[in-house]
Amino acid sequence: MSQLKMYYDKEVVPALMETFKYKNIMEVPKLKKIVLNLGLGEAIQNIKLLDSAVEELKVISGQQPVITRAKKSIAAFKLRTGMPIGCMVTLRRIRMWDFFYKLVNIALPRVRDFRGISPKAFDGRGNYSVGIKEHIIFPEIDYDKIDRIKGLNVSVVTTAHSDKEGKELLKLLGMPFRN
Repeated sequence: MSQLKMYYDKEVVPALMETFKYKNIMEVPKLKKIVLNLGLGEAIQNIKLLDSAVEELKVISGQQPVITRAKKSIAAFKLRTGMPIGCMVTLRRIRMWDFFYKLVNIALPRVRDFRGISPKAFDGRGNYSVGIKEHIIFPEIDYDKIDRIKGLNVSVVTTAHSDKEGKELLKLLGMPFRN
């Protein structure tokens, strides 16, 4: 079992039960999944970018990414339906807990001039999304072997019913929110 999962069970669950006055332990919000999305608009012209993006996302997440394809044709972008334009990974269970720990304690502090992440990026149902401008903040990425710095979208999906519950859950798990 992951260290963060054990911390969640021993420390976070009792704290949330006390804060929100839950009667049953099953009411306590928890992490459901983490979705990593890497969109590449430039993959239309250069398909090799997509191959390197898949390999880098595989190294970051520890799981094989799936290639996402365009749903609609957009003539202005020279995009046709079915063209590959990105890749994504859905992490659950032990990989999700390990990735969350790595994101909060290793990757985010490596961001230059980091003062915390915005507390306003919740979706109204307790889920949080954060955009990472440089994927090189992850320690697994070899800086010399990358051809281009890519952005990454990380969505943390929780079972919380409100933003307040979701924010408290993520704060107790160590997410560094800005004041």
